[in-house]
Amino acid sequence: MADDTSSSDADATAEKGRPTRKQGEKTASRNPAKRLGRFLKEVVEQLRKVVYPTRRQLITYSVVVLVFVGIMMAYIGGLDLLFGDLVRRAFGAES
Repeated sequence: MADDTSSSDADATAEKGRPTRKQGEKTASRNPAKRLGRFLKEVVEQLRKVVYPTRRQLITYSVVVLVFVGIMMAYIGGLDLLFGDLVRRAFGAES
């Protein structure tokens, strides 16, 4: 039986993982300045798509993060005191 894979299938597999080119777009230029310019243009393009939070959302998110960090600091600090005390008792160090 003949092998069903063709050279076009092998070419398609080699292209996997790369972004799809737009119709009529040539392959990437080797000129670093052009590549940098294109990169910066695409960065600006993507930043225009970002949905920024409102002032109220930003304040809410910030408060949630600060409260969570405070709780975690208290939890870890408590564990530190507990284990420190246990180590002092285990090794007989006087306080």
